[in-house]
Amino acid sequence: MSAFKVNKTYEEINARIRAGEAVVVNAEEMIGIVREHGPEEAARRVDVVTTGTFSTMCSSGAFLNFGQTTPTIKAARVWINKVSAYAGLAAIDVFIGATEPSEDDPLNKIYPGEFRYGGGHVIEDLVAGKKVFLEAKAYPTDCYANRKCKKELTLADFPHALLCNPRNSYQNYNCAVNMSGRTVYTYMGVLKPRCRNANYCSAGELSPLLNDPLYRTIGLGTRIFLGGGIGYVTWQGTQHNPGAPRGPNGTPRRPAGTLMVQGDLKQMSPEWLRGISIQGYGCSLAVGLGVPIPILNEEMACFTGVSDEEIFTQVVDYGEDYTNRVDRTYGEVSYAQLRSGEIEVEGRKVPTAPLSSRVKALEIAEQLKGWILDGRFELGKPVAQLETVDFQPDTLNP
Repeated sequence: MSAFKVNKTYEEINARIRAGEAVVVNAEEMIGIVREHGPEEAARRVDVVTTGTFSTMCSSGAFLNFGQTTPTIKAARVWINKVSAYAGLAAIDVFIGATEPSEDDPLNKIYPGEFRYGGGHVIEDLVAGKKVFLEAKAYPTDCYANRKCKKELTLADFPHALLCNPRNSYQNYNCAVNMSGRTVYTYMGVLKPRCRNANYCSAGELSPLLNDPLYRTIGLGTRIFLGGGIGYVTWQGTQHNPGAPRGPNGTPRRPAGTLMVQGDLKQMSPEWLRGISIQGYGCSLAVGLGVPIPILNEEMACFTGVSDEEIFTQVVDYGEDYTNRVDRTYGEVSYAQLRSGEIEVEGRKVPTAPLSSRVKALEIAEQLKGWILDGRFELGKPVAQLETVDFQPDTLNP
């Protein structure tokens, strides 16, 4: 028997959602509820806490089926708007990755290594209803005689389109600085020499995996907000690292868990899937993602009551240490400090800037909250849990 005084089930919470009786708050609101009433009473009062994040998620892409030709074709090489898509899936299925650059990017001709258009932009164009130009080349076989095809397509013309992201919603991430004597251009943005700026990338207290740090409720089959539509967690993401050092509340102090997610691209919106170009790094995709956290007991209430003051990350040098895999940090800072606009590194005041939009993260949490309150979104109970660690946080004594 559970030692918790409050025990709810997914079925009970979903029944309350269908009846219009569920109490749903966003993760920012939950902080005040837990502080005022304590985790046990908060668990009695609240059924679901919604979270959100909107940021660059480079490990993203889409499986697309572009429809058969006459005669039939087994594509060997495919380009969409001059962006190469992987075609080794037989016949007319391809995968386009968010960071794949255009092979005919005019910016790259002027500034080698710089790209303004790539796979992430193709995905945004598709969900925006724009036409894209697809070119395929093939070798002929008896069952697939066609050697090539060219098509103009909109998303509606693709028989099947699935956003499938191998690694999204990182659970915490580094605060990036540059201790070298030259400017460096990274996926964490432009970093000035000699630690003259610091960039960070997390929604902090709104971030999905920081509100369920030990993956008690997030697993295979969890229903989520993805790109403006409904998606699912399909497994732990690549680079999932539950063994990262953790604080007493269970939140990791370094990059830790990740999620593999997918959903029907045809449900999604360009507001929440944005192709981006990062100076000196290349192309990517900004993804909007939100996860509902069921408050099954007082432990989950305490987890979702975590604030930016209680979430910490490491200051890491991207000038030399990161690329050379040197395991060294220049201190530890809270997200409250990062959000203040300034941190201290080796006795120096350093300005900070977020690469993750807190405003958009809160919008996602609120939109997901509205879906649940309207009865349009029920919780998906995981059929398998993500890999985790045997960690006993002091959750009931915040």
